[in-house]
Amino acid sequence: MKRSHSIAKVRNIGIMAHIDAGKTTTTERILFYTGVVHRLGEVHHGTAVMDYMEQERERGITITSAATTCYWHDHQINIIDTPGHVDFTAEVQRSLRVLDGAVALFCAVGGVEPQSETVWRQAEGYKVPRIAYVNKMDRIGANFYNVLGMMKERLGANPVAVQLPIGASEDFTGIVDLIRQKAYVFNEESQGAVVEETEIPSGLQSKVDEYRGYLIDAAAECDDTLLEKYLEEGDLKEEEILQGLRTGTVNAAITPVFCGSSFKNKGVQQLLDGIVEFLPSPDQVGPVQGFSLKEKQESRKPEDDESVSALSFKILTDQYVGKLTFVRVYSGVLSSGKTVLNANTGKKERIGRLLKMHANHREDVDNVYSGEIAAVVGFKGARTGDTLCDPKHPILLEEITFSAPVIDQAIEPRTRDDQDKLEHALRSLADEDPTFQYHVDDETGQTIISGVGELHLEILVDRMKREFKVGVNVGKPQVSYRETIAGTAKREGKFERQAAGKGQFGHVIVEVKPNTRGTGITFENSISESDVPPQFYAPIEQGAREATFNGPVGGYQGIDIHIRAVGGSYHEADASETAYRIAANMAVREAMREAQPILLEPMFDVEIVTPDEHLGDVIGDLNTRHGKIENIESRDVVQVIHAFVPLSEMFGYVTKLRSMTQGRASYTMKFARYEQAVNMPTGVFT
Repeated sequence: MKRSHSIAKVRNIGIMAHIDAGKTTTTERILFYTGVVHRLGEVHHGTAVMDYMEQERERGITITSAATTCYWHDHQINIIDTPGHVDFTAEVQRSLRVLDGAVALFCAVGGVEPQSETVWRQAEGYKVPRIAYVNKMDRIGANFYNVLGMMKERLGANPVAVQLPIGASEDFTGIVDLIRQKAYVFNEESQGAVVEETEIPSGLQSKVDEYRGYLIDAAAECDDTLLEKYLEEGDLKEEEILQGLRTGTVNAAITPVFCGSSFKNKGVQQLLDGIVEFLPSPDQVGPVQGFSLKEKQESRKPEDDESVSALSFKILTDQYVGKLTFVRVYSGVLSSGKTVLNANTGKKERIGRLLKMHANHREDVDNVYSGEIAAVVGFKGARTGDTLCDPKHPILLEEITFSAPVIDQAIEPRTRDDQDKLEHALRSLADEDPTFQYHVDDETGQTIISGVGELHLEILVDRMKREFKVGVNVGKPQVSYRETIAGTAKREGKFERQAAGKGQFGHVIVEVKPNTRGTGITFENSISESDVPPQFYAPIEQGAREATFNGPVGGYQGIDIHIRAVGGSYHEADASETAYRIAANMAVREAMREAQPILLEPMFDVEIVTPDEHLGDVIGDLNTRHGKIENIESRDVVQVIHAFVPLSEMFGYVTKLRSMTQGRASYTMKFARYEQAVNMPTGVFT
């Protein structure tokens, strides 16, 4: 069976933005206008197709990225709708890793908000071409031109307006297409399906001329041939402008900017045109780079007759079909019933079924072609970031890295029957979500779950109860502290035992000193072979690193410490790997105690948007929470406060902020760094 569309007519895109910018509403309108659904779903009514989880519909937010496929002007568009809340940034990150282009949504009132910056930087890291869509032009305070300025200032972007709005807030009636020099007005009675072409309003003509000049300049600068013609003739044809803008977008040199109001059904069809015209197809992105199993650099072209290479970017547990592995096929064809190699584990996996996903609905297919996205049923050991490839021509693609958890919570089953179900639920959720971890505390025996935020853990616990039918009790969220050292120390560890006539001997001398923040644990071996034979070096490093798992202050994990093994001694008859591992462990533990150990706590970058009259109350409250205010900026009628605040002081902050400001203020926060703890947590003694 051949592919239904040539690869040149395939677009793999993501829709990314700050929370509540209108991502899901925009996706719902896209599905409506492309004929995938026949009635409009609304987030606030809990009827959005892409928000299919119960938790999403109850809260009115996107929690997990959802994939769907639609068709527009004979092009196949594979869309991933991503979350906007900072607790679910990993969903955005793994989606961007496998996408060829993205639509960055900005609220016409809020402009470039904190999470907008985060996802923009992620897209830059993966070199994903973007177009921008300024949504909510119907809202009071909407300012299209202000958003263009914020994109330049905050993102360092090169925005190029391809449309201008006709009016704003309740006077927003349509858009002007700067490329074709036509105005379009949307018929609200037809839910935006009827678009009337009209002349450009006379009061807007000077603005149109100004911004069309910027547009043509940008198109010409992206293509040397066009630039030469433009300098000679002073103008470009419509198809030449499109060619220049497309080249600039694919090379991430410019960002074409559209505008509209998705909720009011205005501007979405033109956004679809922009996706087709400006964002790249898989063959334009070029070959994917990777390494052979011998660490030799290799590449795979996005062609169906190439060897198969695909990346697993999401795991989902489905109550009907079991474990679903979402994959992006970079080359070759995945076929149902065939066997592929997991290059990360070295094990072969059989493809049971192949599914094209539409949110939580599925369509069976026999083949998935290069450049396409689908879900696989039947993989047992695949994890997020694993490479799946032809066993005869293996390749290892770049993995996806995620933020470490910063918040812990104790959890326990309510009954004995819930014990086994809890283990299954935890394992399944950890497979799905790389930012979720769990372990059993060695001292207390408690099961500890870890995530990136309060909402993150709240959602996961709710899923355990609803999806996995597990009765659980949870403790209050706890901050995930870390430990490090401020000084240097040199200590020795000696392990000597006699048991059943067999001796155990290990002797190691180590030095510890602080590492640059963010470097982690590093180990250096300076032991002379005359003191300790080389076969014991690996156990010494293992024991030294294990010693940092539980620091001397409160038993928290150690970070940013450099360990140097400098000496030791050897007993020919009794020396053993186990003894040297234990001796190194003892030496590092003792050295850390003597090297001025300190407790570190996670600091969060907090942005608070508050009306002028509540600014003093909000600042005063931040001071009581040991917050460090970086700056305060005015944005129309509100003040925006940027501060760094310890995570331990932010629990329950949303309730306090709402009560101080009559519910008019909002805030967002993201992990910034670890700093020395201001207050010792209860039960921790130096």
